[in-house]
Amino acid sequence: MVKSDQALFKQLQNLLTEQQNPESEKIDLADARTIVGIINNEDKKVAFAVEERLDVIARAIDAIADGLGKGGRLLYFGAGTSGRLGVLDAAECPPTFGTDPETVQGFIAGGKEAMFVAQEGAEDSEAFGAEEVQRQNVSSKDIVAGLAASGRTPYVHGAVNEAKRLGAVTIFLTTVSADQVEIDADYMIDVPVGPEVIMGSTRMKSATAQKMVLNMLTTGTMIRLGKVFRNVMVDLQLTNKKLEERAKRIVMMLAGIDYDEATDYLNKADHHVKTALLMALTGLGKEGAEIKLREHNGFIRSALKEYQK
Repeated sequence: MVKSDQALFKQLQNLLTEQQNPESEKIDLADARTIVGIINNEDKKVAFAVEERLDVIARAIDAIADGLGKGGRLLYFGAGTSGRLGVLDAAECPPTFGTDPETVQGFIAGGKEAMFVAQEGAEDSEAFGAEEVQRQNVSSKDIVAGLAASGRTPYVHGAVNEAKRLGAVTIFLTTVSADQVEIDADYMIDVPVGPEVIMGSTRMKSATAQKMVLNMLTTGTMIRLGKVFRNVMVDLQLTNKKLEERAKRIVMMLAGIDYDEATDYLNKADHHVKTALLMALTGLGKEGAEIKLREHNGFIRSALKEYQK
């Protein structure tokens, strides 16, 4: 091995995600029921590991909400499973929370093709990550989140380092302990989940932990931006029949009206759920409801305190 290969070998050898798990050492002899029991028992540990990092996750949410509120973007950078999870989380924000597709985006080493077929070697270049950050015109208004289960992925390090150089807020999400990661990020979210059921298969516990944290980051941010009323998503985009019917149910449930009335309010509001809901709750017309929402930065509760039906 050349010197660089030896250094990488030693680094991987010490990573928590690359250790053998004593709980699954005989899994190759197990029947299906025993296999799923072992996997399930290991998965149970993930939520407790995430719980240990709730404080820094909350601080990251506040930073993201502040940045997005000022017109910035949340950009995920990852490779392999981590990258796919970032793309997935970003893709689900527009239909769920009505965000512009540009607001939350995911980038994966190797490009779009890597979502479906592994692009070998794409993650091994810091330059590729830095170049992608430059292509996206990242600025100090943006938040760049690097996702790397192992904590060492060069593509991700390149993206985060370049983003930091450009003045963006940086987040680093990993499933090894922070002392095994050599990077300076504003928010280090290390969730050490321990050895995987299958050694090195970070699509398992590591991926589960990352998905849980990503759910918290975007859901928490959208709540802080007024896209949820009570515990209901009220800024969804009505892009298909299912979502159209869900919107009617939301207006019916929260305003205490029937199906036809909810349909009428949504039609009058040009199918904007928050506007329709505020109209139904206050008696305001479309223009008046839109004005109130703007005055209160989209927060329905705040608007309702000022004007009750």
